[in-house]
Amino acid sequence: MYKSYGAIVRTTWSHNMHKRCLFFAARLGLLAALLLPAAAPSSRGYDLPTVNLGFTSFLDGGPPAGPGLYFAQYFQFYTSDSFRDHRGDEMPLPDPRLNLLASLSQFIYQSDQKVLFGGKWGLNVMVPVVGFDLTGAGGMAEKPSGLGDIWIGPYLQWDPIMGEKGPIFMHRIEFTCVAPLGQYSSNYELNPGSGFFSFNPYWSGTWFIAPRWTTSVRAHYLWNDSNDEPNRDFIGAPFFATETQAGQAIHLNFALDYELIPKRLRLGFNGYYLKQITDTEVNGKDFKDWTGTDRQEEVLGLGPGAVLHFNQNNHLFFNAYFETAVENRTQGQRFNLRFVHHF
Repeated sequence: MYKSYGAIVRTTWSHNMHKRCLFFAARLGLLAALLLPAAAPSSRGYDLPTVNLGFTSFLDGGPPAGPGLYFAQYFQFYTSDSFRDHRGDEMPLPDPRLNLLASLSQFIYQSDQKVLFGGKWGLNVMVPVVGFDLTGAGGMAEKPSGLGDIWIGPYLQWDPIMGEKGPIFMHRIEFTCVAPLGQYSSNYELNPGSGFFSFNPYWSGTWFIAPRWTTSVRAHYLWNDSNDEPNRDFIGAPFFATETQAGQAIHLNFALDYELIPKRLRLGFNGYYLKQITDTEVNGKDFKDWTGTDRQEEVLGLGPGAVLHFNQNNHLFFNAYFETAVENRTQGQRFNLRFVHHF
């Protein structure tokens, strides 16, 4: 995000563990997201915590106006009437429906001080609030709306690499910790919070491939700590669980855009992909060892998007995603609105 994410950057530089999170952040110097942790074994997956699925998209390699304080407000609506099993087949449930509305407030501080390999330090804090409406899901229950887990991320942002006609490339790396401060109860399969700590670092970059064309990608790795208060469907037979641990995952956001109106409007194509790479563990043993089937989640979301630049300090993003290639989670549609302001 630079002076209209291209023109502005020519005259200004780029922006741009719970105890374990604080310890990790000190040693090193953070969506939309479908918030679907810990769900029923009969419903297969839905174990992963809050992750960024489609919250970010175009011009993601850096904030818009150099150092300083930023505020961003996200609203994301997700709807689904299809629950998928480990083979990707639709589960035979009685008219299932899940609606989710998430509000996420983000605070970013970008310094002008180089600290490592030329990268300038910054800090990202994100506070989500989420509400569920779940029906017809085979006995699954949702906790009422509430505060989600808090994302805290120290990061390094590099200045853009410049060419004769403007920026060529900009990028950053962030070490995001997801602190389990959201509302969680073992009596529900769906909760605003996950009940466990997660580490979710990412690398993000934007390439200005032509005067009006850019492409961006954000690549995350997700590691989850154990949950010593498993939800109700793990407590009984055959598990009698005292501990569960959601598997590791990788997930990506990607986008391609064209500047239709210089310094004002970009239109494009955006998407996300999530793939769980290790199985959920129950009492230290893979879920597949208990049941013969895994709980590894997968989803691909694709759709159109746009960004409107009011001026250098104010930007509005809209993204729509339609999901396919789904395993062990719901398949639906996601709509994201994000407003970014630089003080």
